[in-house]
Amino acid sequence: MKNFKMFKTSQSPFQSGMTLMEILIVIAIIGGLAGLLVPRVLANQARANVKQTKLILQTVAEALGQYHSDCGKYPESLEGLSKSDGSCSSWGPVAYMNKIPKDAFGKDLIYSVEGSEYTLKSLGKDGKEGGTGVDADITLEEQ
Repeated sequence: MKNFKMFKTSQSPFQSGMTLMEILIVIAIIGGLAGLLVPRVLANQARANVKQTKLILQTVAEALGQYHSDCGKYPESLEGLSKSDGSCSSWGPVAYMNKIPKDAFGKDLIYSVEGSEYTLKSLGKDGKEGGTGVDADITLEEQ
């Protein structure tokens, strides 16, 4: 049988480690830094979503242009880009878009057609008409 020696540790008044007060100070510093950085990161994310939405609108606009070239008119709804509605004999043979995208905020795009002109937009982050900043409506004219 092996002999195991037990080591006795002596407690010193100068122990290493952090006191509760030091831990609270470190947590306060980290919290303060997070409080400063998180809003900036979120604001940058929202601005990136606006730029991504503009790219999505441009992609849909290009598909609408191809549809118009083939059919001589714009579809009644965006679904006309992914499946034939029967009103265009020159549609296809493949879909203009496999899937109708949502904006970068996860909301449906707003599309309307009147005669030979269409309106395509996103309602922005808040999903409501109007707004300012990242909540403003996003259209192709703003590019």
